[in-house]
Amino acid sequence: MSAKTNSGRFFEDFRLGETIRHATPRTVTTGDVALYNGLFAPRFAVQSSDEFARRIGYARAPLDDLLVFHVVFGKTVPDISLNAVANLGYADFRFLKPVYPGATLNAVSEVIGLKENSNRKTGIVYVRSRGFDETGEPVLDYVRWVMVRKRDETAAAPAEQIPELPKAVPASALGLACPRIDRGAYDAALSGSPHRFGDYAAGEKIDHVDGMAVEEAEHQIATRLYQNTARVHFNLFAQTKDRFGKRLVYGGHAISLARALSFNGLGNAFHIAAINGGRHVAPLFAGLTVFAWSEVLETAALPGRDDVGALRLRTIATKDRPCADFPLKNGDDYDPAVILDLDYWVLLPRS
Repeated sequence: MSAKTNSGRFFEDFRLGETIRHATPRTVTTGDVALYNGLFAPRFAVQSSDEFARRIGYARAPLDDLLVFHVVFGKTVPDISLNAVANLGYADFRFLKPVYPGATLNAVSEVIGLKENSNRKTGIVYVRSRGFDETGEPVLDYVRWVMVRKRDETAAAPAEQIPELPKAVPASALGLACPRIDRGAYDAALSGSPHRFGDYAAGEKIDHVDGMAVEEAEHQIATRLYQNTARVHFNLFAQTKDRFGKRLVYGGHAISLARALSFNGLGNAFHIAAINGGRHVAPLFAGLTVFAWSEVLETAALPGRDDVGALRLRTIATKDRPCADFPLKNGDDYDPAVILDLDYWVLLPRS
């Protein structure tokens, strides 16, 4: 009977260059949207209103970009990170097509890097994962790296290779998942912010002011919503015996909270076009309150587009630490309150 169950892959099970098709396809419905909205309260008008979205050029309100990511990510977990210690980071992350309720998403991953850790108990697995819709067209493409336990500490490690990854997605590659919009029809009163692309400048820092607590039930419901089965988020029996003694909050939960909080100050940044890099600096646990602030790293015009422009943002999320003084580093180390450091591109309407 045990041969019929899946205990997940351990570090020594991965092979460089292997391709993994993930189960199971997932049709994302308006019910999923409602639950996601109830958990994170994102307020961006394009994803909130069919009518607003249609007026500016979408077929209807698209799925929240991060909901698309979490669903695709969740597909990869049973094959990549069921035995993970922690998800460590992201790079070269691009949204490629607008996704609407009713789309069916599936995922495929390629192992592009492997590195055993010096303790020989764990290793780092690098994968490029792609999400596809029911037509077979790609909607999402990203690299992530994750620390995975070894089944046998004495097992020989796979050949080591660390992939070279771009430091940022170029502006010329942005905007594929955003149709040309009618900027004249973009209603600032309804969107909740008067600030468009030209109102932001490199070097500007924005405290998003609000905080949102993480509840034990909510972070587990959210992770189940994505069919993410990683044991560190659910198995309290096992986690009480681990180093933290409790369940870890899925790292994507912190990203969604920070994104929702960023509406206060970036209310017209309606689309995440790409993620250049991201780091989960420290674990997040239920009972803590997440705050966030952002810095505009650069602004960019998109080739052939006069309807939208791109801001490269660095968003920092903290636990139990308001961000009026923009906490980030203490010397060479991160401030102890920092949990997330995310570098990404967003699109805003031009004036």
